[in-house]
Amino acid sequence: MNKNNYALIMAGGVGSRFWPVSRTGFPKQFIDFFGVGKTLIQSTYDRFLQICPPENIFIVTNEIYVDLIKEQLPSIKENQILAEPIMRNTAPCIAYGSMKIAKINPNAVIVVAPSDHTIANQKGFIQAIEQSMEAAAKNNCLITLGIKPNRPDTGYGYIQYVDEVLKTDDSIHKVKTFTEKPNLELAQSFIKSGDFLWNAGIFIWSAKAINLAFEKHLPDMHEIFQQGNSFYSTSNEVEFIANAYLQCTNISIDFAIMEKADNVYVLPADFGWSDLGTWASIYEMAEKDYVGNAVIPSDQVMMFDSSNCMVNVPGEKLVILQSLHNYIVVESNNTLLICPRSEEQNVKNIVADVKAKFGNKFI
Repeated sequence: MNKNNYALIMAGGVGSRFWPVSRTGFPKQFIDFFGVGKTLIQSTYDRFLQICPPENIFIVTNEIYVDLIKEQLPSIKENQILAEPIMRNTAPCIAYGSMKIAKINPNAVIVVAPSDHTIANQKGFIQAIEQSMEAAAKNNCLITLGIKPNRPDTGYGYIQYVDEVLKTDDSIHKVKTFTEKPNLELAQSFIKSGDFLWNAGIFIWSAKAINLAFEKHLPDMHEIFQQGNSFYSTSNEVEFIANAYLQCTNISIDFAIMEKADNVYVLPADFGWSDLGTWASIYEMAEKDYVGNAVIPSDQVMMFDSSNCMVNVPGEKLVILQSLHNYIVVESNNTLLICPRSEEQNVKNIVADVKAKFGNKFI
């Protein structure tokens, strides 16, 4: 295992689309959605243990989730948890993590990944990451993983690539454009063209390359975190970061760096990836019975004349459903959500209405 391999796992999201199971105090990365005995962040951490030494895996999260990180990842040391005082999107957390890792090891090659994605083909994922890390170590480039699409999905961003490839790896292509979530007609045209990939939000680069990119494209933020070099991995780090984040722009790494840099490349990949952005994606990944019902857990759920439903309820509760088709049924902490799968996009609106009526009691 290469001692220069590092992972920065982003685990600060709230995950309101999975309410009421996912809540502000216990978001989706800390939940075992599939009843496999591991939460999403535990599964992500285990994947990177096959790529990086354990001491080289860092978790960046909101400070309110530090105790949850310690509970679910007990082998992680205090210095490997990067606590954000406020939410400022992905650019600041990547700038913070990259600068801290660069101080530890200037020759570091870093993979940045969300904590709440699922990967069906673990071997394929590891091969793609290791291939990209090897390329990033040899080239001043920013690499992202692009997922080969199997449908015109409007819930993902897209990456268009060209024939130009890295000199050291002809399967890694130069990126032409990034497109935010398109409408259906545009997504269909992307699929037909054959040169578009889903944007997985997984990045690979050397510490030198990403810090140079920040210096060029987001110099104010680069300067803010560069001033912390004498504080990283010391008792003064928390205080420095608290002040640093107040000065940071709220901006994503895509807008800040990836869409501006001229050394961005993509590796087309296919390893059963899902970002688990909605209950529909949970339904798609989950095991289903012969009439299309996905029930997690299934021990005490009885369904009669019901089909194509997504059911997620506590294991100790007896649930009986009859004549229900194409519905989402979710219960957590004595809060029950029942809605048609076709109306799932309104869950965020439902959460807003609940918050307006009851405050944060159920959120």
